Amino acid sequence: MTEIDLITTKVLHWISEQNSILIWMFFFISNLTENIFPPWPGDTVTVIGGFLVAQKRNIGWGLILSSTFFGNLFGGFLMYKFGKTAIHWMHSNNFPFKKSIYNETNLQKTFDWFSNNNVWVIVLSRFSAGIRFFVSIVAGMSKMPISHFLFYFSIAIAIWCGLLIGGGFYLGKNWELILKILTIYNRVVMVAIGLIFFIIVFVKFQKKF
Repeated sequence: MTEIDLITTKVLHWISEQNSILIWMFFFISNLTENIFPPWPGDTVTVIGGFLVAQKRNIGWGLILSSTFFGNLFGGFLMYKFGKTAIHWMHSNNFPFKKSIYNETNLQKTFDWFSNNNVWVIVLSRFSAGIRFFVSIVAGMSKMPISHFLFYFSIAIAIWCGLLIGGGFYLGKNWELILKILTIYNRVVMVAIGLIFFIIVFVKFQKKF
């Protein structure tokens, strides 16, 4: 485990001794923070939450599931609104390097692709810490209906966080094993994303010549 994971573990054990309202707010804020500040170890907190449920430390299934779900949902909603506001601001205002950053033709191509694939992109993005942060923003920028976004985002939350909480619960004191698996998993995913990006750029470069 990294140093931040060790600190998180100590904080979680302290939190588990608090009253139910404070515990609920902690997990809610943790999952919200994960969506707006990717370095926060949200997956670690969620896994340990499942472990604490198994330890019967004043944390039940209803508390951990509801706080995790609504924290993620609200965090995704905030980033969706940020994306929607950001694209409107960029369109309406002049700023340094606007021509390089805000290219309506290229952005529209991205938004069209996202609109055609938004269901599986939103659901699968939850399985990668490297891209989940950006998907909510792109959904807002592409003006995807908020009801559709929240529906598919809810499905993604239920699947991914359900796996993490269930893993922490059933592995018990061996919950660190999940974190090791997650570390390897995220590295593999990031390498795969990097390779795909490289291939796309390479193919486009070849077409120009």
